[in-house]
Amino acid sequence: MVNNMLSVLVFCFCFTIQNANAQFKENSAVINKEHVALIRISSQTAIGNLDELRKEIHKGLDAGLTINKVKEGLIHLHAYAGFPRSIRGLQTLMSVVEERQKNGIKDENGKEASPILTEKSKYERGKEILQQLTGVKENDVKSGYAAFAPTIEVFLKEHLFADLFERNVLTYLERELVTISVLSSIGKVEPMLKSHLTICVNLGYSLAHLQHFVEIIKQTQGEERASETEKVLAEVLKK
Repeated sequence: MVNNMLSVLVFCFCFTIQNANAQFKENSAVINKEHVALIRISSQTAIGNLDELRKEIHKGLDAGLTINKVKEGLIHLHAYAGFPRSIRGLQTLMSVVEERQKNGIKDENGKEASPILTEKSKYERGKEILQQLTGVKENDVKSGYAAFAPTIEVFLKEHLFADLFERNVLTYLERELVTISVLSSIGKVEPMLKSHLTICVNLGYSLAHLQHFVEIIKQTQGEERASETEKVLAEVLKK
């Protein structure tokens, strides 16, 4: 009886993956062009490939990304790839914008971040945002790395989920796309990638969207990184 149930579960899981692959093949533009550009820009910034990054920034601006959206994505990724990668990305963006201006191309600046008007602490704001992203109530009793190093848990809530996620230049989904692009590109951070792929599902991303994402990573970083991402995605889908 147990073996039969396991067989059914395995069949259903494989069928789900096949359907997602079929849906992706039927519509290879599942992710809109601005988001594709944001993913590709973040991926190349994460590994410091500045020559390719220049090309991707040109394509992103041509696709309709505003300067401030690209800038915000490059600022956001410092939380996952570090300040050096973020700053090199911003310097590259500056260079591309200057070049385009000299060539008579006028790109839209886009909106600035709105001021945060609240008396709540950054920790409480970050905690609330994280709960919105995951759909799971935050436990006040800490475990794992949060119990072992409470300082990093505070930094995550206050800086990542308050300072960054509260800035409304990018949507929550767009910030998550930047995040999973960086994590997939640098590799060897499977638990974090799994968490953020799960958040993308919680924010409304379908299997076809995620298959398209894996294909973009294959294009920017090659088979190995795409395969690693696909394995983590399979774990997410099992849940």
